Amino acid sequence: METIGVLMTFPMNSYLEQELDKRFNLFRMWTIPQKTDFFNKHSNSIRAVVGYAGAGADRELIDALPALEIVSSFSVGLDKVDLGYCKEKGIRVTNTPDVLTEDVADLAIGLMLTTLRRISECDRYVRSGLWKKGDFKLTTKFSGKKVGIIGLGRIGTAIAERAEAFNCPISYYSRSEKPESNYKYFPSVVELASHCDILVVACPLTEQTRHIVNREVLDALGPKGFLINIGRGPHVDEPELVAALVEGRIAGAGLDVFENEPHVPEELFGLDNVVLLPHVGSGTVETRNAMADLVIGNLEAHFSKKPLLTPVV
Repeated sequence: METIGVLMTFPMNSYLEQELDKRFNLFRMWTIPQKTDFFNKHSNSIRAVVGYAGAGADRELIDALPALEIVSSFSVGLDKVDLGYCKEKGIRVTNTPDVLTEDVADLAIGLMLTTLRRISECDRYVRSGLWKKGDFKLTTKFSGKKVGIIGLGRIGTAIAERAEAFNCPISYYSRSEKPESNYKYFPSVVELASHCDILVVACPLTEQTRHIVNREVLDALGPKGFLINIGRGPHVDEPELVAALVEGRIAGAGLDVFENEPHVPEELFGLDNVVLLPHVGSGTVETRNAMADLVIGNLEAHFSKKPLLTPVV
């Protein structure tokens, strides 16, 4: 397989890059200064694209690679891959589900605890020497809070199971009610937000879920409610979230994702009721290596004419 051309869109993981380099003829998109010249020279030899949540395969890239057979994404989310066009062109698409579920769910609980108990602010309080001047203010209890989850897929379910260990009543919104679930279902996000203390975004990003958390939802969540987003940044209308936090229309937020990463609204930097993370939901050595192995396994299966491990298209 050493002669098979694989185009990696971004330096997403060093282990993945090394393993691809061992097995394939790897091209690194970020090192190519003149892309037009590169595609003119190599387009017919590139049979696979390896992308991730930030840079996948849009129509323009697909059209530039006439020999493309498969897009293997180092992510669960595929909003940066033109799935419809891939299907139309007969290009296979894979992602990395399941292996990152636990890490993302763990982080969601971590964000809930950190946001409600003001753990990051407490850390800054001690480091700055303020503890010597007096005790830290009281915070908000997490155990027993009503948790509402947008999207009860693999990750949403894993979050629910963890929150139940803290005696949190669980409710959810999804495109349709899940008859196998014992959690309370709400037919709209506004209704879900109005009946929970903590609203968690855990659904895939599609045109239908873009800005699924808007001003109406934030107002329904209310001044004692908290927003946790471990989904995608565009799930939330970011200017409306900033306004709600600044104006005290919601109590706080724990955010791992943003609309225009790595750019974060500067208005959030001065707010102590917000916890900001640099999109690290699956960011452990163990999980990123497992994701890389899945990307490589899908490529090897495809080029060996074996069934794909995690096919999407």
